[in-house]
Amino acid sequence: MPGKKKKQKLKWSKLYTFSCLRAGADEPSAPGADRLLGQPGFSRVVFCNEPRLHRSKPYKYSGNYVSTTKYNVATFVPVATFEQFRRVANLYFLLAAILSLTPLAAFNRISVVAPLVFVIGISMIMEAVEDWHRFLQDRKVNSRKVLIHAGEGLFVQKSWENLAVGDVVKVSKNEYFPSDLLLLSSSYEDGLCYVETMNLDGETNLKAKRSLEATLSLDEEASFRDFKATIRCEDPNPSLYTFVGNLILGEETHSLTPAQILLRDSKLRNTEYAYGVVVFSGGDTKAVRNSTRSPSKRSRVERTMDRVIYLLFGVMVFVSLVTAVGSAVFTKKSDVERWYLRLHGGDDALFDPDRAALSGFLQFVKALMLYGYLIPISLYVSIEVVKVLQAMMINNDLAMYDEATGKAAEARTSNLNEELGQVEMILSDKTGTLTCNQMEFRKCSIEGISFGGEVTEVDLAASRRMNIDVERHRFSLDGSDSTARSVEMFDLFTADGSTEKEGLSGGGGGGKGRDSRVSVSEKERGIKGFNFRDGRLMDKMWINRSNVGEMVMFFRVMALCHTGIPVEGEAGYEAESPEEVAFLVAAREFGFRFCQRTQSAMVVEEVDPMSGVEMMREYKLLNLLEFNSLRKRMSVIVRNEDGEILLFCKGADEVIFDRLSDGGRTYQQATVMHLSNYAEDGLRTMVFAYRRVGASEYERWSGVFSKAKASVGPERDELLESASDMIERDLILLGAVAVEDKLQKGVPECIDKLAQAGLKIWLLTGDKKETAVNIGFACSLLRHDMEQLHLSTSNEARTKAKDAKEEIMIQLQRFNQLFIEEDRGEKSPFALVVDGKALELCLNTDLCEKFLSVAMSCDVVICCRVSPKQKASITRRVKEHSGKTILAIGDGANDVGMIQEADIGVGISGMEGMQAVMASDFSLPEFRFLERLLIIHGQWCYRRISKMILYFVYKNVAFGLTLFYYNVFTGFSGQEFYDDWYMVMFNVLLTSLPVVALGVLEQDVSSDVCIKFPALYKHGQQNTCFNWKRILGWITNAILTSLIVFALPISILSPSALDRRGNPADAAHLGAATYTCAIWAVNCQIALMTLHFTWISHLLIWGSILSWYAFLSLYSAAAYSGAAAHRVFPDQVGAAPLYWLATPLVAAAVLMPHFVQLAVRRSFFPADEDVIREMERAGAEAGDSAAWEREQERSKRVTQVGYSARVEAKIRHLKEQLQKKRKSFILSVTNSRQ
Repeated sequence: MPGKKKKQKLKWSKLYTFSCLRAGADEPSAPGADRLLGQPGFSRVVFCNEPRLHRSKPYKYSGNYVSTTKYNVATFVPVATFEQFRRVANLYFLLAAILSLTPLAAFNRISVVAPLVFVIGISMIMEAVEDWHRFLQDRKVNSRKVLIHAGEGLFVQKSWENLAVGDVVKVSKNEYFPSDLLLLSSSYEDGLCYVETMNLDGETNLKAKRSLEATLSLDEEASFRDFKATIRCEDPNPSLYTFVGNLILGEETHSLTPAQILLRDSKLRNTEYAYGVVVFSGGDTKAVRNSTRSPSKRSRVERTMDRVIYLLFGVMVFVSLVTAVGSAVFTKKSDVERWYLRLHGGDDALFDPDRAALSGFLQFVKALMLYGYLIPISLYVSIEVVKVLQAMMINNDLAMYDEATGKAAEARTSNLNEELGQVEMILSDKTGTLTCNQMEFRKCSIEGISFGGEVTEVDLAASRRMNIDVERHRFSLDGSDSTARSVEMFDLFTADGSTEKEGLSGGGGGGKGRDSRVSVSEKERGIKGFNFRDGRLMDKMWINRSNVGEMVMFFRVMALCHTGIPVEGEAGYEAESPEEVAFLVAAREFGFRFCQRTQSAMVVEEVDPMSGVEMMREYKLLNLLEFNSLRKRMSVIVRNEDGEILLFCKGADEVIFDRLSDGGRTYQQATVMHLSNYAEDGLRTMVFAYRRVGASEYERWSGVFSKAKASVGPERDELLESASDMIERDLILLGAVAVEDKLQKGVPECIDKLAQAGLKIWLLTGDKKETAVNIGFACSLLRHDMEQLHLSTSNEARTKAKDAKEEIMIQLQRFNQLFIEEDRGEKSPFALVVDGKALELCLNTDLCEKFLSVAMSCDVVICCRVSPKQKASITRRVKEHSGKTILAIGDGANDVGMIQEADIGVGISGMEGMQAVMASDFSLPEFRFLERLLIIHGQWCYRRISKMILYFVYKNVAFGLTLFYYNVFTGFSGQEFYDDWYMVMFNVLLTSLPVVALGVLEQDVSSDVCIKFPALYKHGQQNTCFNWKRILGWITNAILTSLIVFALPISILSPSALDRRGNPADAAHLGAATYTCAIWAVNCQIALMTLHFTWISHLLIWGSILSWYAFLSLYSAAAYSGAAAHRVFPDQVGAAPLYWLATPLVAAAVLMPHFVQLAVRRSFFPADEDVIREMERAGAEAGDSAAWEREQERSKRVTQVGYSARVEAKIRHLKEQLQKKRKSFILSVTNSRQ
């Protein structure tokens, strides 16, 4: 490895002002931190550069290997076996298998044990395969390489899993940190580095970290040859934002703060390299501590299925008791009435008149095995097979394949396929899930004029519906844009759609509309971070405008007020936040290219407005007052080449407006209106201002500021803020900018469909409130007429928990009162916006129920500044409080807890690490595919699994009860009605394959119709396909079927001779004939249930019936001569005409009740899907028929969220404005005539 790398000369710490980066050697990380060390919870000792000392106790800590698997080699067999026997049916069949080894066995022991072993084995193999995939992804992460100090100043590459506490590592730019590290030095001389923590807290802004001055000398690999130090710090814990410890280097002790800690799964950015020592590894890291163990999840349908099995078990016990009692009574009476049976003195304990009670008990035990076919043992394994095939269909759905990333949807577990069709709430991360982590410059307001007049899709949709030019009306109605004030008043009267006119949705309009603002050259541009459309500013056209001096100042703020540096690359810049990069790219496109930054100067190539020539200008950098969450603004003070001192400031609108001078508010009213429009479009906004500072004023201020900067102690921040406030006054407003936190493709449309499907969507993000609200508007979760309820704590109340709790209580009570008042009047939408501090109070106190009650009453909930632990906690609390099916979706390690706590966890396999994907149940390349996953695959899987279980219950009850009827018919003898191998083949071959086809291929409606009619998803949410009414209905149908299947064949075959020789039908003949009718009945029933036939469905249904005849022919021919089945088919029942006559009669009689019920329901009480299906079969093209539109409107669900709801709200808003304008115009005309 090369010994030394050139250090970057820029000392960032000299530019920064506030204390977030100034953790000096003597500054404690928290009051009394040193006193805590050595106490319980603060006992960790790390020997830097001496990992060998951590190989034995008491300093042996966990390794760096991280696992998300459910099993390991030692635990797989016992744990997986336990999971299988959590299913009550498997417990029953285990008991039956044990009893089959006794003389009481009703069937051959192999025929009982083999199906159980097969079912359990298949399920365990599938569990092993799923966990193996998790293991492979774990190994991929654990095998990442990092440079580790091997001794003698030599760094070698090792896998993450081989990292140990005390190791010194070197992390390069854009690499993830392999564990929690103490920063020792970086490529910057002052030990500063930038860290992206998006994977932990969802924030896109880079965090600045700075090493201790004592370790700055460790700036090259050779310097670690003799490095030794000891760290004493807190024990492992999940807190991402705190750290207590100190570093003992030589004879000196240095306090450590969170500013020196680099957390696992965060990424090094804008810094060539950084050295660090491992403090926490593997399971001890804060990121892993914020995750939860991979849970075992079961769907609602499967849990209901368990209760159905309990019911069937109860039925089986009941009929077994009836059999036992009947057998005891029969045996007792047979001693006299059936003396010829000679039961006295026999050695068969099942029929002992002297001990009738014992005989009855033994018959009860035997009956439990005999009637075991009431419990469908193959149900579980069939469902497992079907779910795997469903998962394969999800994985191979090309409509959920993203060509850009080459990734497709993946069902990482098949247990929850049907749960996808019952989701009622979605908890979503923001960064990387809804957004692309890219900022684009979109619009700006300069001198009260808005530039970048691209209309949103919502405006376009509204314009199509109203036949108006929304952009012109939008600005003419508020009178803020001088270019739109000439709109003809005629438009205001025809805007309601009575007159067709050309608007934004309809092409050319001369000089009107937005097209006039887009230059041809700009349309051909493809610049990352710049999506601005306005020919009035592009290509230096701004120099022709009046008052060009203000515009120059605006662009200078954009080019100078930042922390960016020029680099090679697509964007050309790197900065703390992506917004700053977007501003620098925009400034370059407007003719103000930021070229160079030194410790004391900034160089900009800017256009001279007088000549239009580009020239280099150097600005001396005097001070940089950086942005933070409390200040909400940033300023730079520079001296230009003319010696003039300028302060350029940018920040939040309310902060900047408070600091404007009386003469600097010329454009405030127009700017406020533009900011409101930008925010409604979902754009992030920032206000620009400046002031000229006199030399004497600056000298006086600089003295105060330098004194505050040099101060030490807790009052330092207060002094600095006071000094900054002195200079950041009397500003002149220049305008505002708007950038777009670019949404992933199709996010608003996806949210709209999900909202129409009846799903509530909550947004949980680590970002600040303003950013989250902007994204809420961008993706149409929020709209302009939605009342926002902000739940937060004031700065004063945060210092006292009691005051903060009371404040939250008052706000919650006020919100509840609003809901009560709203119920009395017209319903309007509510959105709840919660900050992290308020959320923490609500979740950890007795306010939780009140908070959740308020939240569930709102249409949208947005939680800001949420930690990973809080995401998991709120998911758990919402699930427990509401009882609804919750889906959580995210892309980063900070979303793992939320994903695991939810009923269904979805990971986005995007640009970040794979932690969320590894912890998820399903993974998607992008959020937009969630629409197809839920509305199509979820709906299909729910209906398929529901039908499949109902059919299994039907066929097993229908078949099992024939055994009971035969026992009653034969005097409760406990005799088998069917041959042992008939019994085995019933579930294994003859009825198992059609139900697999039903579970994999069934569709109530096509995929296109599912998307066009998302309201059909309600059936899963309301559980209409698998409720107790439906279950009991199918059990009743099964009882009718069993009576018909048993009674008709016996009634037809028993009274007359079976063959030409006059031989009557014996038990073997009746059993074969009844079994044939049962096979026809259940297979024809599944044909009647099937709505979507394919050639596979036909092959398996009719093939199953034919396979019975093939099996019966082969088996009866192969049976030894003494067996009851010997040549029973070719020589006996097969040759009897009554056998062939009985089969279709029984099948028709069995199907008649269900057929009549379907005909009545579909004819007189059709559901939406019945009507749509009939329209499909009639050949009507979706979207081309008035009937389709009518049915779509009839089945549409009222929603307050989504693109469609926002368009409707926009239309109402425009109509109200137009109505007001019309009244104003009429009033003015009336007054003028008077």
